[in-house]
Amino acid sequence: MHLRKRMLGALALIVASVTSQADSTFSLTSLTPDVALKLATAARQSCNEQGYQVAVAVVDRSGLLQAFIRDRFATPHTVEVAERKAWTALSFRIPTSEMEEATNHETNMMGIRHASQALMVGGGLPIEAGGSLLGGIGISGAPGGDLDEACAADGLLAIEDDLLF
Repeated sequence: MHLRKRMLGALALIVASVTSQADSTFSLTSLTPDVALKLATAARQSCNEQGYQVAVAVVDRSGLLQAFIRDRFATPHTVEVAERKAWTALSFRIPTSEMEEATNHETNMMGIRHASQALMVGGGLPIEAGGSLLGGIGISGAPGGDLDEACAADGLLAIEDDLLF
């Protein structure tokens, strides 16, 4: 009987340890560099087919640049703007066009526009799959944020099969 109590006690410690460890760690899902580049390339191609020279940035779930591509005639500002749109879409978890509207000068959320990396201009989309936030995509160079965002959406459609899990 004494041996059985000791064994049950040891088993309880093991279960408690596993439970404690499970509660103190977590797993993340991330885009592979190949899929991030495929996304950027497909989005750029969509814009090119409409005659736009653009820059496309894909950031990972931490907001760090994972893939970037720029057309040879995309203007210099598009580099920074594309990355900031991607970061903003990731950070706020909604399209930047929605952030542009939600933070206009007539709202009480206008102060968010002063976050150093945030850019409240259409053209950025969060990247989500399987209930996980994977990153953000931002495009700059089309003649309007709505057109940038449409190209980003086309890029996401191009990797849809890659994200099914």
